[in-house]
Amino acid sequence: MSAPDYRHRYPAEILGPGEHAPSFDLPVSPDSQADLREFRGRNLVMAFYPADWSPVCGDQLALYNEALPEFERLGAALVGISVDGAWCHAAYAESRNLHFPLLADFEPKGEVSKRYGAYEYGLGMSKRALFVVDGEGTIRWSYVSPIDVNPGADGILTALHSMAAGVPA
Repeated sequence: MSAPDYRHRYPAEILGPGEHAPSFDLPVSPDSQADLREFRGRNLVMAFYPADWSPVCGDQLALYNEALPEFERLGAALVGISVDGAWCHAAYAESRNLHFPLLADFEPKGEVSKRYGAYEYGLGMSKRALFVVDGEGTIRWSYVSPIDVNPGADGILTALHSMAAGVPA
């Protein structure tokens, strides 16, 4: 007997602009959590990615680490999210000298990724999906990149600049 397929409970595509960002409460480390409510009142860049220790993810997260001061100047916090566990994230963040939290969407596996339409069922990991969420919890911009392509930071920066100027992202 095969396991039940719960895909119908989740969006088939990534959530788009104007949609409410689903809540989350995920481990940041083995002994601390991060909750979407903590980011109320400021913009949030959410970078879902497939896995720690993979070449494309490493390049993508290193780029965001470099862009972090600009994200912050534009009023945004940054989090990375994958299905890896908190211990793996801790080791990875330390080895890469990352200055933003990596959230563990580990158990139940990919639950938050699924709520955002950012889960790759065939591979059992997060898609390479980006979201910019405003301080009220509304998604203002989203994008999914092919799994083997670093999406860069241009789309994020364009969305944040548009939000800062008071125009739709």
